[in-house]
Formats: sequence, structure tokens, C-alpha cells
Amino acid sequence: MFVYLDALGPSGEYRARERKSLLSLAGDQIGEISQVPPIYVRRTLAAMRAAPVLPGAERLDALSKAAELFLDARIGGLGPEDYAQLVSSASGVPLGVVRQSIEWVADVLRSLRSTLELAMPRGAVGDWRAPETLAGSAVWTRKGDLFAVHAAGNTPAVHGLWPEALAMGYKVAVRPSAREPFTAFRLVSALRAAGFPPDIVTLLPTDYAAADVIIAEADFAIVYGGQDVVDKYAANPRVLTQGPGRSKILVTADVDWRAKLDLLAGSVSHLGGTACTCATAILVEGDPEPVARALAEKLSAIPSLPPGDPAAILTVQPVASAEAVDRYLHTVAGDARAFLGGDTIVDELPAGGAVLRPAVHLVADSAAPQLNVELPFPCVWVGPWRPEEGVAPLRDSLVLTAMTTRPGLIDELLNEPSITNLYLGDNATTWLRPGIPHDGYLGEHLMRTKGMIRSET
Repeated sequence: MFVYLDALGPSGEYRARERKSLLSLAGDQIGEISQVPPIYVRRTLAAMRAAPVLPGAERLDALSKAAELFLDARIGGLGPEDYAQLVSSASGVPLGVVRQSIEWVADVLRSLRSTLELAMPRGAVGDWRAPETLAGSAVWTRKGDLFAVHAAGNTPAVHGLWPEALAMGYKVAVRPSAREPFTAFRLVSALRAAGFPPDIVTLLPTDYAAADVIIAEADFAIVYGGQDVVDKYAANPRVLTQGPGRSKILVTADVDWRAKLDLLAGSVSHLGGTACTCATAILVEGDPEPVARALAEKLSAIPSLPPGDPAAILTVQPVASAEAVDRYLHTVAGDARAFLGGDTIVDELPAGGAVLRPAVHLVADSAAPQLNVELPFPCVWVGPWRPEEGVAPLRDSLVLTAMTTRPGLIDELLNEPSITNLYLGDNATTWLRPGIPHDGYLGEHLMRTKGMIRSET
């Protein structure tokens, strides 16, 4: 099946003159995606700004309906199983991970009514008509009107965050990933079919020049990418960056790591190691070598399978891309001692593409630069930690799982600003559920409180 992905603008589908080929892992063309020019982007954003805001109750009803359409409907000529297979075969993400991610997005859509309430300050109300404003109250209001999304292609699960902006009343323009644009197209289509007008949520596949226009002309934006993307927008308070997670695990001497080996390995390999919540560093009080050795043995048992195999765990990439990742790994590994993946992480498949096999390296100390290297496959750096080093080696973590029973240390970790999420005990770094903030609630970035008092009318 040859797939055409068009822009979804305020007036409906739009097939641009410029189109980009969509390729399989073997390099075969499987479709085309429109590339809209900057003038189309500007006209779309202007139309979106002029559109009326959908009432709150209608927004939440539409989001719930969209969850079921996203799961079960035939959209763009693709049924749910066709869509899942296409995502897996085109992106190399294991089919089981794709299906799990699809369910996650639907769960998030269904939960947004309660998520909004969780994110809102306890002293605020969500509607000025609420009786609390008669005596004076805070009202939770938007800081702007237009929200831009530069989506990633790791897994469909990355699309579980931005619909919260729709629930808050924002108009949302999505620029899909060139690697995996199918989920963005399906989700935007489902939202429109569920009741969101086409000038409220749009899909704008573009090149880099037009993508910059989307961010420049939106009120707020969320952007996914590597450290270069984080650095590019670091000084722009309107842009929320979703960069490397550098998630970590700490195991102190009062905990027996042997009983936690499955959890350690799962934190590294879950979702094929592609998520920003996957553990990329494990620090151990005492000798870390036995941990590295046991992890290597555990992860080496994961089979190399095509992404469409139900038992597949590891991600597949085009051979040239996989070899580039392997070269980079060997460069950054430096003097780290390889327990797994030291020769190569590339395992070519007969049908095309190559599996990215796991890698485990041991570093000499907790200041090793490798501990902050994150790669798009199960790659983990294991090193020593001493109590006198405190929280310093654990900083800049999206998630830190602390396997410790020391209350003082837990207090220090919780109070460290650069540790975004802290999990304790037997909880993998990849744990998440709807309503729990990932990088804070999106409402913290897009909303504010306004004081209000009104008279009875």
C-alpha cells in the first residue's frame, strides 16, 4: 500500500506541490508526505488565531471520543491494525511497543478531564461562572491562544502530551516527525472527527525553514530533539524542550541489587531503550562491576527480531543509520570497559535493516562524562557512587529511581531542582500513568491564575 499523507489545514486536506518520500527500513519508497511552504503555514496560523475557542465541556467530550476513534476507526484508509503495522515497519519500533504506545495515548485522552483538575492550583477554579468567584477566587486561564508541536518519532507515546493543550482551550498546530508521521496524522484526524473544528487543530508537515516559522509565530511551543535542540531554545521561555532524559538509577549499599536485576534491565530496555525515561546510567554504592556483568548477561539474552514480530523488544534502523550509531558509541565510550556491545551493536536482518543490540559499559567514577551520554537503544553506563559525593552525580535526570532506605538522602534528592521525577524502591524509571507529570504538568507552562471577584447577576 502506497500512503499519501497530506497537510490537514483549516479548510481540510491539502496536498502540497513539494512532497517528501516515506521509506521503509530497507530503503523502499512506501509513500509521500506533503511539505507545506511558509506562506501556507502563516495563513493557517492566522486562520487558527481567528477561530473561536471551543467551550470546555465540548473539548473534553471530543477528547474522550477521539480516544476511541484513534484506537478503532479507519482513518486515512488505514484500520487500526494496518496503522500499527505501518508504524512498526516504517520506523523500526517493535510492534508490541507500538501497540502499547497507542493504548497509552488513548488512556491519556480519556483521562484529561481529571488531569486538568490535578494540574490546576487548589485555590483556583476553571470557569469564571463558578460560585467561588462571587466571593473572590483565582481563575485558571490560558497565557496564549496558539500552541505549536514539533513532534518526535521515537514511539507513538510522544503524542500523549500535547492534547492536554487542547483540553485547556489552546489551538494546536502539529508538525509531524519525518521518521514517523503516521501517528500525528491519525491523531489529528481523530480529534477533528471527534468534534474539534479544523481551524482548532492542524497538521503541518514542513521542512526546517517552515518549521521555524511555526515556532516563531505561535504563542508557545513544545520541541523534541537532542542536546542541540535544547541549546537552540534554551533562552526562549516560550519553548518547552523535550530533550535527552539522562534518566538514572542509584543503588545504595543497604539494598540488594541482585533482587532488583529484572527491574534494572527493564528500565534500560523498555520501549526498545528509545524513551527519555529509559535508564542510561546506573550508579552503585560499592563495587559496580558485578552489576555491569549481570546486566550484560541479562540484556544479551534479548533476541534480534524483525519489528513486526510480536516478541520483538529491540528497535530496528536502516543499516547505515545503525552503523552510524555504532561508530558514535565507540567514540564516546573512550576508556569505559565494555561488558556488552564492545565489538558492535549492529545485527543485520535478512529482510533489511539492522537491530540495535544492547550495550553495557563500566566507567571508573561517578564524574565520567559517559554517564550523561544517551543513545536511542538500550545503552547503559554503570559506575560507582559514594555517599560523600551526594546528589552531584545524579543531577540533570528526567527520572531518578533511588533504591535506598536512607530518608536523609531521599530528602536531598527530592530537593534537587535538576531531578525532574523521583521514584523510590521497586519502580522502574519508565513507570508512568495518566495524571502524573512527565516534565511537570503542561499547564505549568501554558496557564496562569487571575484573581477575580464578581457580583451576583
